[in-house]
Amino acid sequence: LPGGRKSGRLWTLARGWLCPDQLGESLVFRKIRAATGGQLKYVVTGGGSIAEALEDFYEVVGIELLGGYGLTETAPITHVRRPHRNLRGGDGQPFPLTETRIVDPETHRELPPGQQGLVWIRGPQVMQGYYRNPEATRKILNPEGWFNTGDLGWVSPQQDLVITGRAKDTIVLSNGENIEPQPLEDACLASPRIDQIVLVGQDQKYLGALIVPNLPALVAEGLAAPEEPLAEVSARLNRDPQAIARFRQELDQAVKNRPGYRPDDQIKAIHLLGEPLAIENGLLTQTFKIRRNLVFARYQAEIQALYP
Repeated sequence: LPGGRKSGRLWTLARGWLCPDQLGESLVFRKIRAATGGQLKYVVTGGGSIAEALEDFYEVVGIELLGGYGLTETAPITHVRRPHRNLRGGDGQPFPLTETRIVDPETHRELPPGQQGLVWIRGPQVMQGYYRNPEATRKILNPEGWFNTGDLGWVSPQQDLVITGRAKDTIVLSNGENIEPQPLEDACLASPRIDQIVLVGQDQKYLGALIVPNLPALVAEGLAAPEEPLAEVSARLNRDPQAIARFRQELDQAVKNRPGYRPDDQIKAIHLLGEPLAIENGLLTQTFKIRRNLVFARYQAEIQALYP
């Protein structure tokens, strides 16, 4: 455009319409904020880790997510991100009077900031024990009042807590490498083809995955017919090497895009499940956490078939 005040305003307007952020604001993001009432500034998330893709989405929309952490035994919140210190990937600083300690899983020796270990919590919100179950209480609550959360994580010098996985969920490959499945699963859930995923591979040479496909996404891609049941779709695709290769390719990309990627993080075997993991079939808890031990037991044959 030629110079001048009028043409300058036109160029500014044109740049605004050509900018994807501005276009998204006009067509989508503003409507999403309006649907929440138009006054929503912060949302506290909890109950499980939130996928990175969702954090990206709400950040673009303009709704700030403040991740939190806690358990039923801690009534239930111990940490939360603050508006003035909202660090992505973290679970926030502790509540007042709440203490965090990271210890070695074997020796229970306290570890310095930045080093991963078991997360112990002490504070006024921590329970005094399980009702009429002193044996269970002794396993997770020591005489000094430190509660063993069973989670793995680390803290920053400023006491920001970062949860990295569950101690009992750790997958140990046959080469001795420890894999925390939750972060890898969260990364894979960014794929539109995947509704649910559970990593497997204990004592094996490589990781495998049980996947519940996202049926609407498969229909949109032409991989499934609109009325085809999930069980039939999964059974058919499991017999199709090209379809499985497409799933693997997408998982490889999601995993390699994570910071700190290692070759052992690769998922080399896949089996598609014919039913969702749900509360009704006993494979999810009431808070929608995967019951890994029950999933492993139910699909033992399918898991073994991943490792010929």
